[in-house]
Amino acid sequence: MGRAATWETWRPDPANTRQHVAMLVDTSECIGCKGCEVACKQWNQNEARINQDPGTYQSHPALDAETWTVIRFFETEEENGMSMWLMQKHSCMHCTDAGCVTACPTDALQYGDYGLVTLNQDACIGCGYCEAACPFDCIHVDRTAWGQRAQKAGKCTFCYDRIAQGMQPACVATCPTDCIKYGDRDALIAWGRERVAQLQAMGYKNANLYGVDEMGGLHHLYVLLEPPETYGLPVAPELSPVLRLWKYVLQPIGKAALGVGLFGLIVNWLAARRVFKGGLSPHETAESLHD
Repeated sequence: MGRAATWETWRPDPANTRQHVAMLVDTSECIGCKGCEVACKQWNQNEARINQDPGTYQSHPALDAETWTVIRFFETEEENGMSMWLMQKHSCMHCTDAGCVTACPTDALQYGDYGLVTLNQDACIGCGYCEAACPFDCIHVDRTAWGQRAQKAGKCTFCYDRIAQGMQPACVATCPTDCIKYGDRDALIAWGRERVAQLQAMGYKNANLYGVDEMGGLHHLYVLLEPPETYGLPVAPELSPVLRLWKYVLQPIGKAALGVGLFGLIVNWLAARRVFKGGLSPHETAESLHD
């Protein structure tokens, strides 16, 4: 199935924001050109940062608050003893059951239209809880800016500003080998399974589709030639039960307790105000509150 016939002209239905979009990276077609990295930086006007780590093909060792897309390189050995390079486009997975959304104490991270995870930097306090909760190491707080500006988290937005206008994400539009497909998530999963079957028939017996069920389902899918761990991807990641307990039980209780405490302070302030303005004694004030 060629992309030109299926994915090039695909656009989400603007009237159906519940439709889940996704991108699928066919790593068997990635040449590691880093065009997607450049397009991501340029479109989002993120700061260019020079990699000081020699001896690697990667432009950056990992993602950071200003670097939302990185091509990762992995050297493996084939059965015949020859080495083979594997490349993987790494960016936010936009999980259906996202650890970052669950961990965020200010709700700066939320589930948005088309199944994507959105980040409101105005609400971000730079606590870094999202970093610890992400099993893919895809969201980071900008700690290089201490003393210059407020620390904020940063991650891939899936180019929501582009897709809302009927455009493709910048990385998809730039890829010279069309290894990044963009479309309806269910359709991409079906295409990915067909592609895996083709690769296995070609001799890539370890070929697999990653992201269908991980973290409730990813919106950044992969056709991989080797097992996920070869690409530094976690096997069967899931949300911590402790994190769920904090988000959905302890945090609401804490907010309720804060509200009760605030109410008590207001009542105490009103009582004290009556004492000073009305000349009532504390004993008389207490009796008046009970009446």
